[in-house]
Amino acid sequence: MKSSQAIFYMVLSVVAFSLMNAVVKYVGDFSAYQIVFFRSIGTLFFTMPLLLKNKIPILGNHKKWLLLRGLAGVISLTCFFQSLNYLALGTAVSLRYTSPIFAAIFALVFLKEKIKPVQWLLFLIAFSGVLIIKGFGVEVNSIGLVFAILSAIFLGLIFVLIRKIGDSEHPLVIINYFMVMAFLFGGLMSINHWKQPNMVEWLLLLSLGVFGYVGQLYLTKAFQSYETNVIAPLKYLEVVFMILIGAFWFGEIYNLWTLLGVLLIMFGLIYNVYLKRSKN
Repeated sequence: MKSSQAIFYMVLSVVAFSLMNAVVKYVGDFSAYQIVFFRSIGTLFFTMPLLLKNKIPILGNHKKWLLLRGLAGVISLTCFFQSLNYLALGTAVSLRYTSPIFAAIFALVFLKEKIKPVQWLLFLIAFSGVLIIKGFGVEVNSIGLVFAILSAIFLGLIFVLIRKIGDSEHPLVIINYFMVMAFLFGGLMSINHWKQPNMVEWLLLLSLGVFGYVGQLYLTKAFQSYETNVIAPLKYLEVVFMILIGAFWFGEIYNLWTLLGVLLIMFGLIYNVYLKRSKN
């Protein structure tokens, strides 16, 4: 029963993040900065009251690491939203999911964590998927590719920073730092790029934070409820959902080379999750 509940939580999280990405694509006429701004407002609506209600210190214990995590999060999120202006949904999400490769490299350099030869092979398989998507995929824009990979690099750094912070900080404090910094950065950068939303666009933009918060909440619940090696690979369902949404909602076209590249990325990284957890 516990496993089915955890799987339900993870699928719910994936659906929420997929809807958030779809809305970002839909409101593509707005700048990435304005989207980051609205993404933060919706989540702060939940985190701030919860921090105050539970009397959790908002500034946390390790301000330097929290600020670095927040900064890396803002850069990763902004680059990802920028990439959606140039790439198909499934392609952008697939490329961003190369982040475990960069996380492993950062962990090797900064935390002295070892990477087994078979893991390097799996990372190579996953990255060959990126090369196939770029070389043979349908009109993969180079600017979009750079934004997606930059997003993945900083997302990989986030994983290492969160590991460095450990359980010394409440998860709400970590999320709140990220969202406050996103609010300030997105707000300031939006001043010269502001576009006045209509009523429907207001609702869509504000929904970004709600979808993001629900996705984060149930992602956490899923990992708290059951074994990581069972739950973590389900996160890659987001790629499948984004390809389907992209094809049926936005009329995006994916050729066989693009799908092969996506499959190689997913295979290399999902198998790596199983390999790491089976050794623990």
